Amino acid sequence: MSDPLPPHPSDAGHGDGPELPGILPQELEALGGQLVWRIGKDEVSDDVIVRLGYASATPRFAHLPRLRSANDADLLLAVNEGRVVIEWVD
Repeated sequence: MSDPLPPHPSDAGHGDGPELPGILPQELEALGGQLVWRIGKDEVSDDVIVRLGYASATPRFAHLPRLRSANDADLLLAVNEGRVVIEWVD
């Protein structure tokens, strides 16, 4: 018999899904609606860059170095090799 599928993130706080202490699912959804992100490969190092910021910071994303496209295999390899860099854009 196969393992059951993990609960969907939208099920947090409902039924037997995972509970996040001190954070309500509605607050997470509200925060998620205010964030923008870009994911791609660095041109020099081949690391996968995750740029994250509030929607109000969207214009500043355009002033950062370009990222090359990254497919699912690139992302998985970078995660497994510890080559993921998270950048907060103010």
